[in-house]
Amino acid sequence: MIFPVQCKEVGYASTKPCGDKVYFLSRYLMHDTSTGYEVLEITTDPAGSGMMRPVITSKVIASAKETYHYPEKVQIHDRTRLISLALDTGYRCTIFTGFDEHLTFVLDPDMSGLLRVHVYDLTPPLPSLSSCIRELESAGLFGELSVMFCHHTRDITQVRADVYPCRAAGYTCTLDTDPMQGGERVAGCLTGSQFLTECYGKDFVVENICPLESVHEEPFITRCCRSEREGTKIYKGRYGAIVHWGASPALIARAVNDLVVQWRSK
Repeated sequence: MIFPVQCKEVGYASTKPCGDKVYFLSRYLMHDTSTGYEVLEITTDPAGSGMMRPVITSKVIASAKETYHYPEKVQIHDRTRLISLALDTGYRCTIFTGFDEHLTFVLDPDMSGLLRVHVYDLTPPLPSLSSCIRELESAGLFGELSVMFCHHTRDITQVRADVYPCRAAGYTCTLDTDPMQGGERVAGCLTGSQFLTECYGKDFVVENICPLESVHEEPFITRCCRSEREGTKIYKGRYGAIVHWGASPALIARAVNDLVVQWRSK
């Protein structure tokens, strides 16, 4: 697969205002022909100087009949999505136009080289970690990491319980509002168990819903309300990142980046 890391490596060639010279950072040209775009791989003269430099080699790496120009503008830094879109076109090469009019392309798209990061979360209410990662990914924040996210979201409405954690999820009987009588089956976690013990004793059955306890793949990222668990570490034999329940988008982005860097350094 060829997928230029930066759009500055890609040039648009329909005319020759400077003759056979191109921008010195160019490695690929989108050449507009009578039958559509073809993609050229070029080499500029390493001994040249100035912004525009002579081309010393040029070869077609995707012909016009092999190339498709995607009709909609896209976030060109969301690299995983672009690879997926390129695969769906059925062409060897797909050219994309960014919202800022920059061009890029994917030649021979292949998802196998992407690192799969597993995201564990739960709902209701909003699975905030999973949702935040989707939003950051769509903004192109993780484009240079070459990752794809596999989301595992547990629906805790399927847990057989009498009591649930809080009213925010829309439940009618919750730990944060209702007094316990003893003997209830509670959908909770270590923090919920601690709360029950301190306030009511131990006459309860707790169904553990902490997303950290659902982890079965690595590398992973999940959230937990226990601050002492935060960080990038091995948990029960799996390597991953744990962020706090209310982590901000900036903290989540840093956690993903640190996780990927550390995983690959292993």
